[in-house]
Amino acid sequence: MKKQVWNFVLTGGPSAGKTTGLSIMEQSLENRGYYVLIVPETATEVIPTGIRPFNNSLDILTFQYIIFEKQLHKEELYRKVAQMLSAEKVVIIHDRGLIDNKSYISDEQFKKLLSDFSLNEVTARDRYDAVFHLVTAADGAEEFYTLENNPSRTETPEEARRLDKLGISNWTGHSHFRIIDNSTNFERKMERLMCEVYSALGDPVPIETERKYLIKKPDLSILAQRTPITVIDIMQTYLKSSNNIERRVRQRGQNGNFSYYLTEKIDIDSMNRTELERKISEKDYIHYLAEMDSSLSPIVKKRICFVYDSQYFELDLFDFSEDLAIMEIELTNQNSSVNLPDFVDIIKEVTDNPSYRNYHLAKTRTL
Repeated sequence: MKKQVWNFVLTGGPSAGKTTGLSIMEQSLENRGYYVLIVPETATEVIPTGIRPFNNSLDILTFQYIIFEKQLHKEELYRKVAQMLSAEKVVIIHDRGLIDNKSYISDEQFKKLLSDFSLNEVTARDRYDAVFHLVTAADGAEEFYTLENNPSRTETPEEARRLDKLGISNWTGHSHFRIIDNSTNFERKMERLMCEVYSALGDPVPIETERKYLIKKPDLSILAQRTPITVIDIMQTYLKSSNNIERRVRQRGQNGNFSYYLTEKIDIDSMNRTELERKISEKDYIHYLAEMDSSLSPIVKKRICFVYDSQYFELDLFDFSEDLAIMEIELTNQNSSVNLPDFVDIIKEVTDNPSYRNYHLAKTRTL
């Protein structure tokens, strides 16, 4: 069996249940035969040692450089260790990721920080396979909000909610970003977290439950006034495949910086399909393009990612449509309710209509 290594981020606002979540993830995964490595939260490590912002002229930007350098070094170290292990299935759980540092400095400062470490926002975000955000108890479970288990944190409930929303905004755009809110009790919250974790691992094979809507093409400037958005450029090319398997490669990124993926999908029914996806190098991506299915046009689109009512939506604007677009949300249970954003002009649900799948649109180039 070929070694498999996954890099997951567990993040969230203050008092979100992250410490418990890490413990549950570690034990549950080990019970299923995974070797688990946990990369500790860097700020929590260094602050008790005396390295803290505004201490003896250590300003917040300098502090973030120290945190970022240490965090990056730890991540690279753990990735090397994962390859050294004899275990065939290794999960690295990062207690927060590099993008979380963006919440504490300005956008320009963060951009400069990334550049100084030869990174950009796309490469810093997409270096992880999945990101799981636990919503702070200060948003929906206020009676349980506490900082007693982490002396390095001092946020009020209002500050916790602000940081939580900022964290969600910063990670929005990741291809596998999941938000676990406080709509259930804490025990069920942890169960929902593990459901998302196993779905990302394909253990069992992940079931993608998707709700899809045909909408009027929105004005992005107006949309951005209603909710923070992240715009992702995507080019999707379909490969020669057998009848029951859909294969494609995808270039995905922002501002000329891209990540590359190979995806295989097998239909179960009109709403469900198994999906296996892995990140590939740019060299492999170019190699796979030689297998392009010439009967299908590449899909070129802008994906607008946003969060509404703790739900993660993706809105696709296609290069061939002036008036229409597609909005979708992925669920882990096809019976889950969806609270649709009131600022999107929805024409109809098209979940069960194969004419609105990307594969069909590659044939017709029409919505």
